[in-house]
Amino acid sequence: MDRIIVLLVLLTTSASNGNVTNEDDVINSDYIKDVSNYMYYSFVRRSALFRQHNLNDGRPLEVYQTLVVCELLDRDKPGKMIIKDAAGGCTTDELCYFNSNFTYTVTVNITQEVLKPHLEDFKQKYEIFYYPVCIDTLKNYLKKRQNEVNRKDKPEVKFIQKANSDSGGSRLSCLATGFYPRHINLTLFRDEQPVSDHEITAGDLLPNDDGTYQMRKSLEISAADKHTYTCSVTHLSLDNKLDITLEFEHGEPFKSVINSVLTVWALMLVFGAATAVTSADSFGGVGVGVWDWSHHI
Repeated sequence: MDRIIVLLVLLTTSASNGNVTNEDDVINSDYIKDVSNYMYYSFVRRSALFRQHNLNDGRPLEVYQTLVVCELLDRDKPGKMIIKDAAGGCTTDELCYFNSNFTYTVTVNITQEVLKPHLEDFKQKYEIFYYPVCIDTLKNYLKKRQNEVNRKDKPEVKFIQKANSDSGGSRLSCLATGFYPRHINLTLFRDEQPVSDHEITAGDLLPNDDGTYQMRKSLEISAADKHTYTCSVTHLSLDNKLDITLEFEHGEPFKSVINSVLTVWALMLVFGAATAVTSADSFGGVGVGVWDWSHHI
């Protein structure tokens, strides 16, 4: 191999709302140099280990990657750190460090005896180097993005009802959108009683373009449903629980709506037929009229 290129990529998980922050000084320049040197050292050592025990099928180790992930708990307390190594596009091992304890998982065919001296060196480097570097860098990012991280956006909550032509009923959905941070508690009630989980289709938490989030929960209801439904939401941005209630009128609301729609369509079709005949008569012959009604709807 003629040369080794070390590429260091720093990633942070954060919502963006369009604000631009200068983050050039977030990571200490000395850290970049130290991390690059350690990556080079690990590459050379790992390559020799793989070649010695034929763990890469005799092929040269062209690409070696290390992913280091760390987290902060409440009150800036350092959380766990996870390190994943990959060679040739395949994960070789994973190490988790938290509260001075290590958990190690290896996916390549190598004995504990061979791995032990290397593992002891890895543990030492991770504990005294990677862990403080990762935590310190994460704290610097949080300071830079403090306003963004600490912001609270209230959810917009509404019911959405969509007719189901197959069942004759409809799908009733409660949608909460535009909220931040991402954690939210959304519950559906029927006549003040929680709707059973097996009746509900729970949607995934999805991101919006502005950095906020949305979530919905849905259930199928019949055309003759006369129950009162409530969507209850609790969120960090709300001082109190937010309840949105949907009440159905007694009778057959779906049937009356469908009949009205059919009546309108019947009038439109009669009007269309009359127009076709008139057009044909005006030209003294037989005419065929074709209309695309979609742009009128």
